[in-house]
Amino acid sequence: MDLSERFLQELGRHNYVTATSYLELIASFRQLLTKRRQAVMEAKQQYVNGLDKLAFAESQVGEMKMELVQLQPKLEEAKIENAHMMQVIEIESAQVEAKRKFVKLDEEIASGKAEEAQALKNECESDLAEAIPALEAALSALDTLKPADITIVKSMKNPPSGVKLVMAAICVMKDIKPEKISDPSGTGGKILDYWAPSKKLLGDMNFLRELREYDKDNIPVTIMQKIRGEYLTNPEFDASKIAKASSAAEGLCKWIMAMEVYDRVAKVVAPKKARLTEAQKSLAEIMELLNQKRAELAEVEHHLENLQTTFIEKTEEKARLEDQVELCAKKLERASKLIGGLGGEKSRWSQAADDLQIIYENLTGDVLVSAGVIAYLGAFTSGFRQRCTENWSKLCREKKIPCSEEFSLSKTLGDPVKIRAWNIAGLPTDTFSIDNGVIVNNSRRW
Repeated sequence: MDLSERFLQELGRHNYVTATSYLELIASFRQLLTKRRQAVMEAKQQYVNGLDKLAFAESQVGEMKMELVQLQPKLEEAKIENAHMMQVIEIESAQVEAKRKFVKLDEEIASGKAEEAQALKNECESDLAEAIPALEAALSALDTLKPADITIVKSMKNPPSGVKLVMAAICVMKDIKPEKISDPSGTGGKILDYWAPSKKLLGDMNFLRELREYDKDNIPVTIMQKIRGEYLTNPEFDASKIAKASSAAEGLCKWIMAMEVYDRVAKVVAPKKARLTEAQKSLAEIMELLNQKRAELAEVEHHLENLQTTFIEKTEEKARLEDQVELCAKKLERASKLIGGLGGEKSRWSQAADDLQIIYENLTGDVLVSAGVIAYLGAFTSGFRQRCTENWSKLCREKKIPCSEEFSLSKTLGDPVKIRAWNIAGLPTDTFSIDNGVIVNNSRRW
């Protein structure tokens, strides 16, 4: 009220203070304090966020530098290891190739030996092919004989000469000696007779089985010489002739003739069989050695394959490390540029955040004075407003209400962008005109 009276005395102008003005003060204070606190805190938070991001970037730079320091030795170690493995692989590849050539050479030798053995086997089989049919026929003939047929021959008291001739040859084949008997012609001398031993032989239950299992591959030379010299040259030693006397004797005759053919062929084949046995033995030895070398080759090939697999894995690991180093270096470069570019901003942002914090802390008093200006001082001139706001600010400090040392309505409630727009639109740039614009902009009544 004192201010209104002085205003009337000095300038002759009336100013009326009503209860509505007080209510305007209270409402404006509440509204403006909340609004300004939010605005100032948001502005401060933007700077704080920026500072946090700068701090994070700086910490990331430190981490990336540390990561680079840790990655570089690993990368160098990977390069050295890869180079060493490459040398080892080259050496072992050459060794494997050399061993492969030796194995191939041994395979060629083994193949030659196998061909030689097969040729000998084929030759033996070809030679034996001459005797096998006759032998099989003789064995078939033996199979047709029955014990009763043998018994008939045995029971002959005076067998035909052909039967006796065949049985004598059988005794020779079985190396059974003849008996000496008196010459039936009455000369008084002794002759060799095979019939008595033959009858004894015919009485043997295993006679036919022993003939079937006869060791045809090892017939003594003396026996075959005697068979060929004394029996096969005899015109009477003929299966067709003997068949007339006895079918059993015919079968035995065929058997003897087949044994002679087989023996003749076997004697020719025997050296070839020996060579075949030797060739097969040599082949078996070569194959054993070859298989051993093949196993060794497979082992070194497997080892080489493992080395190559490991080398590929190590190469991939090296490439991954190189990518990591390159990516980390690029990130570090970008971050360093960013921090370098914003290095000056950091102190400015920090100061701005601190200033905004001070403004925030002083908002209670500043907004209270500002609300008073809006509610009561709109009609007053600049000088009256100045004296009044100074008194109010002093009173706030006395009442321990935080406020700025130098109160400014435009700084407390003004928006720099809007003020600039007002100036462009023609509003004078003096403090009084700008404060009037702020009052109008924030007043609830106008």
